Amino acid sequence: MAKHSNSIPFAAVSVDGDSKVPLYRQLYENLRQAILTGQLAPGTRLPSTREVAAELQLSRNTVMNAFEQLLAEGYVEGHVGSGTFVSQALPDELLTARAGVRRAFRPRRGRRSVSRRGELLATTPVRACCPAVGGVVPFRTGTPALDAFPFDVWHKITARHWRRPQRDLLGYGDPAGHRPLREAIAAYLGAARAVRCRPEQVIVVAGTQQAVDLVARVLLDPGDSVWVEDYGYLAARGALTAAEARLVPVPVDEEGIDVSAGARLCADARLAYVSPSHQYPLGVTLSLGRRLALLEWASRTGAWVVEDDYDSEFRYSGRPLAAMQGLDEEGRVIYLGTFSKVLFPSLRMGYMVVPEDMVEAFTAARALVGWCSPVIDQSIVADFIGEGHFARHIRRMRALYAERQRAVVAAARRELAGLLEVGAAAAGMHLTGWLPEGVDDAAASRAAVARGVQTQPLSAFALERHYRRGGLLLGYAAYNEREIREGVRKLGAILRDVVRGSRRKAS
Repeated sequence: MAKHSNSIPFAAVSVDGDSKVPLYRQLYENLRQAILTGQLAPGTRLPSTREVAAELQLSRNTVMNAFEQLLAEGYVEGHVGSGTFVSQALPDELLTARAGVRRAFRPRRGRRSVSRRGELLATTPVRACCPAVGGVVPFRTGTPALDAFPFDVWHKITARHWRRPQRDLLGYGDPAGHRPLREAIAAYLGAARAVRCRPEQVIVVAGTQQAVDLVARVLLDPGDSVWVEDYGYLAARGALTAAEARLVPVPVDEEGIDVSAGARLCADARLAYVSPSHQYPLGVTLSLGRRLALLEWASRTGAWVVEDDYDSEFRYSGRPLAAMQGLDEEGRVIYLGTFSKVLFPSLRMGYMVVPEDMVEAFTAARALVGWCSPVIDQSIVADFIGEGHFARHIRRMRALYAERQRAVVAAARRELAGLLEVGAAAAGMHLTGWLPEGVDDAAASRAAVARGVQTQPLSAFALERHYRRGGLLLGYAAYNEREIREGVRKLGAILRDVVRGSRRKAS
């Protein structure tokens, strides 16, 4: 449909049939704007819907829908037997608004200031510092292979639950989580991760970040010191910062977090947050000696250890390593897991395993921050695990991710020699590539994002810089081999420009 405009009295009214905006909405917006700018003064009688429809070559239903919206919002009023009029009750200041101009809001002095906690929440980063790129593009981290997810199985389980939903699945549910899901998680963790727990110790949460937030609420007071891995996971660090904890950055080397360094930096820390099976983002594994040293420190000082086991299922050399929680004899470890990496992120579901004497406190805290995760979703996951689909899916993904990692390494050898040092890893869903010395990884990341390649700078995960070289994270789980090869090729062209520019500046 071509554009049409009415001459009297709607000179400013125009609608476009090719627009994605519904015609009634376009007409409504035009009339509303004419009223707000004074083109249609209070008390002005509007033509009938039949006249407007004829003038603009619209259906009468379209015009009636627009008029009804204006009437519902108070911009016009109907007088029986007389027609429709611009409302007389609109405030003068509203009528003086100018088209296309929004007044800047000026809060009164001393009003609307946020709390200290609000400032921390607003200013704490939870993602690396490169801007987001639309869609799923190489090499975003943390995204599983959605192209290989068994949606047909998931659909059948979902349909079964919604066809005749049980009444208890439509209620508020247990804040600690749906009992069958907690039982399934406990059984899985015992068999696959050597976690020692009963179903009562499992608390279902909306992902790892909420779990860390609950830990902070239950175990920390403002000002308490917390060891965090440096480099480390931003979202967990953000939750701790928002709780006004004092973060103590502890360096990570090839054996994981340096426990002796943590003891020197702050021996009386209240808590340590670690990812021992596959450290994020460096990918190293915490050695047995350091696991035992960390547990000994926690026992001696009365501290807590939070074990984030975010993607330990994906290990390509031997069986997945046993969780540190299984070594804990004194109930000092709180174990965190997530379904975001093994199923899909938008499910927003994870779990924590807490010591038996802390179950009541954590359940109460979970209730206060959102009561519980959707119960039917929990029931679907419980069936997915209980019927064996979960274990089969993990086995398939472990093989697929190993292939995709090999594709990244092979492509990097061809395209990134001298630009980014990328080696194979024993586990995980991403690789860490090392740039030549002197190359700014944040600048390299920005250049890549600007040209359609998503890669995060390693420096964004650091509180203190412990390494001389910058690096980039390359997530590979979500991409097929063709996408990986093309992404590496594009990244090579980008990094050649970045490295060349860096060397020019250095000279």
